[in-house]
Amino acid sequence: MHTILMVLLANAGAMVFVVGVIIVFNSPRPPTPMQGVASAFAGVDFSDMPAKQSYAARDGTVLAYRAYPGDPKKVVVVIHGSSGTTASVHPLSRAINQTGATVYALAVRGHDCTGRSGDTDYVGQLDDDLVDFMKTLVRIDGETRTLFGFSSGGGFALRFAGGPHGAMFDRLVLVSPQFPHDAPTSRPNAGGWVSIALPRFVCLLILSRLGISAFGGLPVLAFAISPDMKDVQTARYSFRMLRNFGPTDDYLDDVRRVPGPVRVFVGSDDEIHKADQYAPLLKPVRSDVKVTIIPGFGHMDVTIRPSALEVIAAAT
Repeated sequence: MHTILMVLLANAGAMVFVVGVIIVFNSPRPPTPMQGVASAFAGVDFSDMPAKQSYAARDGTVLAYRAYPGDPKKVVVVIHGSSGTTASVHPLSRAINQTGATVYALAVRGHDCTGRSGDTDYVGQLDDDLVDFMKTLVRIDGETRTLFGFSSGGGFALRFAGGPHGAMFDRLVLVSPQFPHDAPTSRPNAGGWVSIALPRFVCLLILSRLGISAFGGLPVLAFAISPDMKDVQTARYSFRMLRNFGPTDDYLDDVRRVPGPVRVFVGSDDEIHKADQYAPLLKPVRSDVKVTIIPGFGHMDVTIRPSALEVIAAAT
């Protein structure tokens, strides 16, 4: 019995050692920059982009947003994509604003010089931040509120709309939304946009399910951004950020739970997601979800090119 116990303890010790080595040394490596993302904003006019404003989250952190004033009864809150900024959704926010809506483009904590780059304090903090922002707005009679998310911001918007605070919004619009890596809409490594430290991620996921969150701030994901953009875009995500800024594991149940209408837009030539898989995935879950494939456009194009923006803004 003593021998068996010693063997078990030795094996357990070896496993702890291996897990520790993986957690410490298995960092994500930056992928080769994606040309479609690197050159996406060439020629975009930012001269009319409104200045950043700020609000305080419940922990005292000052977070940023840009406001595009319009009809106070038509409010749209826009969430940028992975590694993004409020500037990266300026063409989209401007196009929606030009339809008459009041638009707020939020800088997600850990992005756009807010908070610690690529990190949160806990999984769920981004949800709390959005709740805190919405509490700064005074709702008026007859007002409709739309939550609008692009890419990872779309996955997060679905997470929020299908969660306990979803009733804060009346409608949900998703553009090229990110779903979990094993969803039929997902390409391997997001088409080259990301590189994940999979062994570290798996170890941290197991630990988190055991209630151990001490190592959640370690990076597990790196993005294919250009070196000259490393001071603008967020280069890496921690485990906590990755688990919060995107969909839940039960994302299809979240689709069922969204209280209002759901619209989905995606470019036919999306390099990161499989455009033709959204409708077959979502329609059986919720038949009223409307999926629109915009022909001839890639992942970033749909948020920048005028003809694609016209289609999306008109439905928002």
